Amino acid sequence: MGLIKKYFSNTRKPDGILGKMMVSGMNKAHAGVSDWGIRHLSSIQPQTIIELGCGGGRNAAQLLNNFPKATLTALDYSEVSVEKTKQVNRREIQHKRCQVLQGDVATLPFSENSFDLATAFETVYFWPGPTESFREVCRVLKPNGLFLIVNESDGTNRSDEKWLDVIEGLQIFDKAQLSNFLKDAGFSKIIVDHDETKHRLCIMAMK
Repeated sequence: MGLIKKYFSNTRKPDGILGKMMVSGMNKAHAGVSDWGIRHLSSIQPQTIIELGCGGGRNAAQLLNNFPKATLTALDYSEVSVEKTKQVNRREIQHKRCQVLQGDVATLPFSENSFDLATAFETVYFWPGPTESFREVCRVLKPNGLFLIVNESDGTNRSDEKWLDVIEGLQIFDKAQLSNFLKDAGFSKIIVDHDETKHRLCIMAMK
């Protein structure tokens, strides 16, 4: 495996030195699309949030800043991502507003009806299923809880297809596919904001 391909393979599960470089890069590269997605949450005031696939921890910090009365659990199956997220959010961790765990979205270590809001930024491309993983998210959300998915690739941009050969396990879904997965997982109401110019998606699914 060439160095470039090895580096980008860390998009899925950051590991080692290249993984540390990747998560730092994620915080900068995904800031624009993440902030666009978070702006869709302006009408809600969640008390309990779970950030799934927390990457470099930047989005967890933004959510904690936007919702100062909320507590947040960040989860990732990469040890590198967990450690980076802890570093970025160490103050909120000290203040008991944030906890960071290593875990798998396919088997979330939480009881039913635990969270008001679940978020997934630039990560569902790699989730197993993904209907089964979405079903787990639905399980841990409270009644009327919201699941926010934000993707920088909408499944319609031909230039994104090059990444399928570079990043192992990558799957790029369009809005119809994601909506169907969410319906099959048990979500009752789905709202899609599709920015066709920038080929990005924001999907809000209510339990």
